[in-house]
Amino acid sequence: MAGSRKDVRLRLQRAALELFAERGFERTTAAEIAARADVTERTYFRHFPDKREVLFDGEAAMRKSLVDAVANAPAGLTPLPLLLEAFLSVVPRFEADRELKVRRHRVIEAAPELRERELTKFAHLTDAITTALEHRDVAPGLASLAATCGIAVLTRVRHEWLAGDTRDYPTLLTDAFADLTTLFDRDAPKIGTPL
Repeated sequence: MAGSRKDVRLRLQRAALELFAERGFERTTAAEIAARADVTERTYFRHFPDKREVLFDGEAAMRKSLVDAVANAPAGLTPLPLLLEAFLSVVPRFEADRELKVRRHRVIEAAPELRERELTKFAHLTDAITTALEHRDVAPGLASLAATCGIAVLTRVRHEWLAGDTRDYPTLLTDAFADLTTLFDRDAPKIGTPL
C-alpha cells in the first residue's frame, strides 16, 4: 500500500500500538509491525531505527517547538512565567491526537525498557530548555532548575490529561504552575527553620 511518508509513519505507529496492546512490547517484532501496516520491514527501518522509536516519533520536533517557544517568549519574564508562556504557545502540539497518545502512554507504562527510554528523552528535553533559557541570559544554575521544574510540570499535566482530566490543557498548565509557585510562598518556613 503506497502513501506519503507521513501517512506511512502514522500507519506504522498505529500498527505498533495495536500489536503492543495485543501481544505486549517484548513479543512484537518490527517485521510484524511492518506487515500490519502493509509495508516491508525495510520500509519500517527507513522510518524508525528500532522497535522502540515508533513510540517516540515527533520527539525532536516537539523539542524544537519548545526551544523556539522559549526563545520567542515575551521579554522581561522571569524563568517560570517564561516557561508557562512558552508551553502555552505550543498547546496545540500537546493536544494533538489524544487517543493515540493515551494508547502510547499505556504501552510505555507497561514496559520498564520504554519508561527508561522516555526518561532519557525527558532528560534531553530538559537540557535543551536549559540551554534555551541560558540563551535568554538566565544564569546556568537557575536555568537548569527552572527547566527541571518545567519538565516536572509538563509531566504532571500530561499524566492528568491522558488520565481523562476534563480541564483543557491551558488550564492544566496554568494550575500546575500555580501549584509550583506555592512551593515558594514567602510565608512558608525556610528550609532548616523549625516548624
